[in-house]
Amino acid sequence: MSLDALPVPPKESMIYENDWLYVCLAAYPITKGHTVVVWKQNREDIHELSDVEYDYLMEIVDVARDAMLKAFEVQKVYLIYMDEIKHVHWHLVPRYDQKGFNVFLHEPTQASDFSLASALKDAFAARLAARKIRLPDNVSL
Repeated sequence: MSLDALPVPPKESMIYENDWLYVCLAAYPITKGHTVVVWKQNREDIHELSDVEYDYLMEIVDVARDAMLKAFEVQKVYLIYMDEIKHVHWHLVPRYDQKGFNVFLHEPTQASDFSLASALKDAFAARLAARKIRLPDNVSL
């Protein structure tokens, strides 16, 4: 799938973006605060990323998870890598009152309220500033 074929997230859902990836609230969340981290370059499988790209992606996934734990006041965020659309991306699903696979039984519905983005954006920025992430040479922030 090319980047042109990926859905364009609503501006109000965006948490973070740079040359390599973006983080936003999911357009079809299965729980409140469901977030996605999407690699911008056309890569069908995570194994196609270089070591530097993979390390950077996982640093951002970790920052997003930490931000979600704080912003949503949950104790667990599930990290899900699925390549059903043949494009590298992670789903981060906050766990509220259900454990295990039960959270995945929720039917996704199209989001219309992205009010959680503001708190998540603030928590993400604070966590990113506190981390010493090694940026790839060609990433602009």
